[in-house]
Order: sequence, then structure tokens, then C-alpha cells
Amino acid sequence: MKPTLLVLAAGMGSRYGGLKQMDGLGPSGETIIDYSIYDAVEAGFGKVVYIVREYFREQMEQVVKEKYSNVRCIDGEPLEFRFVTQELTKIPERFTLNPEREKPWGTAHAVLMGAGVINEPFAVINGDDYYGKDSFRVLGDWLRAHEGKTGEYCLVGFQLENTLSESGGVSRGICSTDAEGVLTNVVEHHKIAREADGKVYGENSITGEKVELDGKALCSMNMWGFTPDYFEKSAAIFETFLEKNINELKAEYYIPYAIDCMIKDGTGRTEVLSTPSRWFGVTFKEDRPGVVAKFQEFADNGIYPTPLYNK
Repeated sequence: MKPTLLVLAAGMGSRYGGLKQMDGLGPSGETIIDYSIYDAVEAGFGKVVYIVREYFREQMEQVVKEKYSNVRCIDGEPLEFRFVTQELTKIPERFTLNPEREKPWGTAHAVLMGAGVINEPFAVINGDDYYGKDSFRVLGDWLRAHEGKTGEYCLVGFQLENTLSESGGVSRGICSTDAEGVLTNVVEHHKIAREADGKVYGENSITGEKVELDGKALCSMNMWGFTPDYFEKSAAIFETFLEKNINELKAEYYIPYAIDCMIKDGTGRTEVLSTPSRWFGVTFKEDRPGVVAKFQEFADNGIYPTPLYNK
């Protein structure tokens, strides 16, 4: 069994000022997604599902066709690609969309879009985050070991202080675990940054309060592992979410919220996997030079070939 990689690429990159999923950052113009797919193929993945917006789906498909046409899985088969769109109108029929709403419904809604094309254990990642080779290896091994199982999921956790941006506040799901490393609670926080007093603060998405956070805490960078039964459970939670929030213009259905609901009702157990890999990404324009330098360093040290793909 080859697990599937679901890539959340529907975000326009509004803070960064452009379609950052398409931004060339590597020595030969590679994008962050290019590195993620390279690492995933090495880790035994066999299919990539892109969640995109309709207005740039055609552009994305063309880029993928040109760039990855010669990519082979570790068993020699061609790497499979599927494209699915996330639109704010894609909600259950019994709900009426507020015509003033412009934002899509969030990361957990985006994952639900893949239900029709994924029947095997799958990973979820952000299209604009670099997770590292070890993260994909650990996650791929976990997914293969959980084929045929239900109600067991996983999250690759990163230390909060290693995921901050010097250019502005970021959003992270802050994790709590039990003695066995099983997730007990995950709460999305926004505007997380280290302030003048040296401490890390963020805004709790549930209470709206600004709180101090532990820099050593594990956080979610949206690198999850799910078995296919996740879709049905998440769809049911989304309906309950919409019953409360259908007329809210900015309320979003996040993966951490869905997982937290499953933890509370006992329908899902999420193991937190550790990784020696260091996360990095481009949240703001000012982050870009540091990321470009890091990919150059990887190439110089032979960690990745350059160019990454041969046409």
C-alpha cells in the first residue's frame, strides 16, 4: 500500500502577497511543494491530491504536468496526481450560504474535498511549508502500519519556538498529550509571536483571549496522518459546526477543531509523532531570503539534487 499525500494549496497567500505555492525558492526555481513531493516519494507515497481554488486550478495542473511527468514512485510506477477544488459553496444542501461570506470554510473543510478521490491512509500538509525528509519518513511508516484500521490518526509535532516568524504573528494548533504521547487537546491560536519581554504570546481561537504560550510546547504545522474513516467523522462534525456558524462571515472549520471533537467524544485517537526535522516556511515576504538561503545550503551539502526534477 502506498499512502496518499493531500496538499492544502487553496490559500491565496494573501499575507505574502501572491500565489506562494508557485514561488521559486530553490537554486533552480524549485517551490516548497516540489521539495515536499520529492520527500514524500522517497518515503513511499504514491499519489498526490491537490486542494486548490477553481480560479488557478488550470494553471496548477499545467505546472504539475510539465514538472512531474517523469517522477516515479519507489516501485517504479508513475506518481499519480488528482486536483480537487475547495469553494465556499461546497456545503451540505440543507444549509443556505450567507451571500456576504467571501472566505472558504478552513483547513478541515479543505480536507473533506478529498473524500471522493482518497480510499487509503493519507497525509495532510500545507502547500507552503517545508517539513523535512524525516517527517515524511516517520509519517509514511505510520500510515503503512495503520492500513485497514479506523479511529487512529497521527500528527507530526514541532516545537512552537522553532516555528515562529520574525516578520509577524502566525497561527498554530497548540498540542497537549498524555503520558503515552497521545493527543489530549489541540487549540488553534492566532497572532503568535515573541514579544519585547522575550515571552511568546498568542490569541486563543476559542476564547479570543491573548495568552502566554510555552515556547517548548508541541504545535501542529498541519502535518497529519489519517485513515479514510476520518472523512465521514469530519463531515458530521462540519454539519454541527455549520448549525452554529452558517451566518458567520469569518468562522472557519479547522483540522485541530475536528480532531478535538473526536478526542472529546472518543471516536478518534491521535498519536503525536516526533521528528528531528526543522520546519520552515514563507508566511511573510520578509521570510523569503532566509528560506532561499536554506534551500541553497541543502543543495550545497548534497541533501537534494539541483535541479530537483529533470524534465
